[in-house]
Amino acid sequence: MILSCHQINKSFGDVSILENASFHIEEREKAAIVGINGAGKSTLLKIITGELPADGGTVSLAKERTLGYLAQHQELTSNQTIYDTLLEVKKEVIDLETKLRELEQAMKHAEGQELSSLMDSYAKASHQFELKDGYAWKSEITGVLKGLGFSEEDFQKPVSTLSGGQKTRVYLGRLLLAAPDVILLDEPTNHLDMASISWLETYLLNYPGSVLIVAHDRYFLDKVVTKIIEIDQGRLSVFSGNYTSYAKKRASIREARMKEYLNQQAEIRHQEEVIRKLRSFNREKSIRRAESREKLLSKMERVEKPTEAASAMHIRLEPRVISGNDVLTVRGLEKSFGNNRLFSNVSFEIKRGERIAVIGNNGTGKTTLLKIINGLLSADHGEIRLGARVKIGYYDQEQQVLHMEKSLFDELQDTYPAMDNTQVRSVLAAFLFTGDDVFKRIGDLSGGERGRVSLAKLMLSESNLLILDEPTNHLDIVSKEILEDALNNYTGTVLYVSHDRYFINRTATRILELTEHTFVNYIGNYDYYLEKREALTAAYAQSEAALSPSSPEDSDTRLDWQAQKEEKARERKRLNDLKKAEEEIASLEERNSAIDELSASPEICTNMSELLKLSKEKEQNDARLSELYDLWEKLAE
Repeated sequence: MILSCHQINKSFGDVSILENASFHIEEREKAAIVGINGAGKSTLLKIITGELPADGGTVSLAKERTLGYLAQHQELTSNQTIYDTLLEVKKEVIDLETKLRELEQAMKHAEGQELSSLMDSYAKASHQFELKDGYAWKSEITGVLKGLGFSEEDFQKPVSTLSGGQKTRVYLGRLLLAAPDVILLDEPTNHLDMASISWLETYLLNYPGSVLIVAHDRYFLDKVVTKIIEIDQGRLSVFSGNYTSYAKKRASIREARMKEYLNQQAEIRHQEEVIRKLRSFNREKSIRRAESREKLLSKMERVEKPTEAASAMHIRLEPRVISGNDVLTVRGLEKSFGNNRLFSNVSFEIKRGERIAVIGNNGTGKTTLLKIINGLLSADHGEIRLGARVKIGYYDQEQQVLHMEKSLFDELQDTYPAMDNTQVRSVLAAFLFTGDDVFKRIGDLSGGERGRVSLAKLMLSESNLLILDEPTNHLDIVSKEILEDALNNYTGTVLYVSHDRYFINRTATRILELTEHTFVNYIGNYDYYLEKREALTAAYAQSEAALSPSSPEDSDTRLDWQAQKEEKARERKRLNDLKKAEEEIASLEERNSAIDELSASPEICTNMSELLKLSKEKEQNDARLSELYDLWEKLAE
């Protein structure tokens, strides 16, 4: 056992956060603390580090063991570069390396006893250097920085110029390189893209020390941890296994407790009815029997009703109007900022009922794409066409659709003036805003609270196309699951950007990965994407290479500019012919259905000449349809 917490208690005013909380962490064990927002997860980490005092209980760290802590936000103001900031962690190794070089120079000119003494010092220093893996310190720093999403061009940027998320990544890199015996991580995946999260998973799995994590990324928890520590209404429970295992056990325990509670309630009602009946007889014996039962009932140890975790937030998404089948068509979309090309020649279609996740590394242009579709940014080239009766509902991760100076109440009432005061309060209560909370300024809310306000507005919009930018950011696991269920039951269409792989796996019917300035299409969820990405990414990359402009250096191996232009023209013609074939097929199929209805009508079924005429027309249609299906398959391939 390397770390233990025993009977920890903590309250803020009259609110009890932790009650007699106890658990321990073994050497090399990877564990997670879970619970709804405000349950006390970060508070517990701060108590372990000594940043906050506990009201009672003890925290014990094994003798001569070190502890490292990553808070959610870092206030690094150093003018050092990113690389130099991480270099500080390796100061002892670098000093040893300098000492070895100095000893090597000294040994060149030494003799006799002096040389013997220097060689002895060199052997000791060299042994220490090897124990600290000194020969790999440069590659270690580079590997950690690249793993956390920094390019080599970023290495020399001053830390003071970085965003809050980038500073957190720098601090995380420092912490990993310092390699304490126990690492405490508070939401380490918040500022990482998918590639960096995947890298961190592997790093922590192979980490020789112990790790205690607070995270809402369920996919991450499934990969990394083997123990779950749950905080629920101040009480702490420990479960072995990863998050999925915990969720199943938790549901099973809750179901058993609910059954026990309901059975006891039924027994209490039965006993109360028997007591009432006995007293109604108004006989000495019956009254004594009633009193005896009352004593037994008063001594009964009452089973508490299990908390309804899933009832924390209520969200129901339903469109007012059903859109046409073709919801969104994108053709030849291009966008650059200066010399930074985000994507080019992007084309895709979205059909009614699809739930499409857009994924890709940070900075590839995912949010930009959503803003272009929503009309907040203009594209450099290309066409975006909305289908019939499409109404967009937009969730912005930066919450720019909210008015920071307004109260929560005014934000909803001004947007939906037909709602009365009671209706506004009811909606806000469904998103956990009650009492005087409804009069708070939007600007004074936390990120999670603003996210809930945005979701409330989204629900009221009754839109049939939801465009969501990182909708799970700042949501706890329970709220994420509620949103997942709402989207899965939604009869409209969803296009969203997310880094939450568990969320994507549960909700997406299709994935668009933004990579190499283009989109790779996967018809399936995140598990399907993992299975197919290498093969499909390679195929798309080759296609892009074939269509990209040639440079003088490789003109003999690539299409020249004219050939590329002709290739693009052929591709446009193919897409146009494909569209025409689809339209003609739909038209002929529709006409054949109409012919069948006409042939069965009383006026036509007895008119032989009209029947023959319709039959001949359908025969011609079928022949043409056969040709069109062959053509469509050829064009589609």
